[in-house]
Amino acid sequence: MSKTVVIYHSGYGHTKVVAEHVAAGAGAALVAISPEGDIGDDDWAALDAADAIIFGAPTYMGSASWQFKKFSDATSKKWFTREWADKVFGGFTNSASPSGDKQVTLIQMQTLASQHGGIWVSLGLAPTNHKAATTADLNNLGGSVGLLVRSPSDASVEEIHSGDLASARHYGERVAGVAARLND
Repeated sequence: MSKTVVIYHSGYGHTKVVAEHVAAGAGAALVAISPEGDIGDDDWAALDAADAIIFGAPTYMGSASWQFKKFSDATSKKWFTREWADKVFGGFTNSASPSGDKQVTLIQMQTLASQHGGIWVSLGLAPTNHKAATTADLNNLGGSVGLLVRSPSDASVEEIHSGDLASARHYGERVAGVAARLND
């Protein structure tokens, strides 16, 4: 069994719901980045002890929220000591539009993981890209680098598409499973 931590920032609650589904799939602990972009000492300790870290942030204006970026910049202390080298990493993002430049945010997260010397885990699902596809299907947005989620700007947190939430659980299971296999 691997120790997995999902660390996320959520501006309006949608990304928090996705984080909860990813964490449920992974059997992971949740760490929320505060509205000021901070986490506590216990949160840093949990990340240090984790075998796998899954990043989550909304995509605003083509990149992760500034709160996630502040956290990302603060990880430079871990980078300097190579403390997170060889950990397993994954990431997810959420925005209102079907594309919404979410891929840019995932690449930002993947780059952060790579800078730490980590091992990135892809979504591992083929896209649902046929005419009969619906938002209830797994990977209905066609991501590969990580998990993409759409939350329309006028939708409540209860209205996140069921396919996105099922994909979130799948992704959590996948990242934790890869970490477990590497730790055997």
